[in-house]
Amino acid sequence: MSTLYVVGTPIGNLDDITYRAVDTLKKVDVIAAEDTRHTLQLLNALEAKGLATHAELKKPLISCRSQNEDVAAKKIIELMDAGSDVAYASDAGTPGISDPGAVLAGLVRNAGHTVVPIPGPSAFATLVSVAGAGGKTLVFEGFLSPSPGKRRSRLRDLLSTGNAIILYESPFRIVKLLNDIADIDSDRRVVIGRELTKLHEEIVEGTASEVRDDFASRDSIKGEFAVFISGVKKVQLSDESTDN
Repeated sequence: MSTLYVVGTPIGNLDDITYRAVDTLKKVDVIAAEDTRHTLQLLNALEAKGLATHAELKKPLISCRSQNEDVAAKKIIELMDAGSDVAYASDAGTPGISDPGAVLAGLVRNAGHTVVPIPGPSAFATLVSVAGAGGKTLVFEGFLSPSPGKRRSRLRDLLSTGNAIILYESPFRIVKLLNDIADIDSDRRVVIGRELTKLHEEIVEGTASEVRDDFASRDSIKGEFAVFISGVKKVQLSDESTDN
């Protein structure tokens, strides 16, 4: 019986990688990756930092992305059936959290092999740690639909629960998302994490309308975003701004 190690990797700052993650990448026989080019850059950086030698990290790389995860999982299971231990790494953060990896882990376990988590960074946990509020219930939704109507409808459902929420968004739609939140509940507290752990990391806090106005006024917006929306005790939201 072989082992699949699900390896969390840095979301930006390479120094966030754990000793255990490096040791795992060194000891496995094969490394599966969401993007082999991206993971190769990570392996080269680890070598450059003196955390591992070229010989320790030189091993086969297999593509396992969302578009081919089922097919790739079968190939990985064949390798594991033959006795190979495999590490899986998504492009950044912990696999399975708005990243591929969940399908692979399930199929490998069903095939009778062991699946071991190697914990690491995630934008979800990183933003929650500095948001200053969470409550007993925290809803992680990841990326909402790019369709305006579906996005607003789902936002209304989420906000009406009164629970704190974490979303991910791209720089191309962040203002649209913030505008939707402000239209539904302009006073709801929002904390934005932009480029978390990276050189241009920025954390912005305020009401939904204040944060929306901030980003709407910027000449350009770059980076990846995590969005924390605070919970409230009682919520009564009208449906006046619902789109079709």
